[in-house]
Amino acid sequence: MPTYVYECSSCNSTFEVEQRITESALDTCTCGSTGTVKRLIQPIAVMFKGSGFHINDYSGAGSAPAKSEGTEAKPEAPAACSGEPKSCAACAPAATE
Repeated sequence: MPTYVYECSSCNSTFEVEQRITESALDTCTCGSTGTVKRLIQPIAVMFKGSGFHINDYSGAGSAPAKSEGTEAKPEAPAACSGEPKSCAACAPAATE
């Protein structure tokens, strides 16, 4: 049976109640006020780590999906030549031996 957390806006207290999913939410507090209780949303206690979970393999637009065995990474394109021999290997004079 799930445990729900409630908060009373009248006395600012929080309390937990085990309820069935089909039961309606509480509306009375232990302090006696009616209509001031709301159910709080709690984070889940499950964390998916490692490969094989959709959330880890395809987490967002910024990260690429997991690589399959047949794919190869493309090499980065070299920076554009500025014409300066110091900053460009193609423009630098060849070393003589």
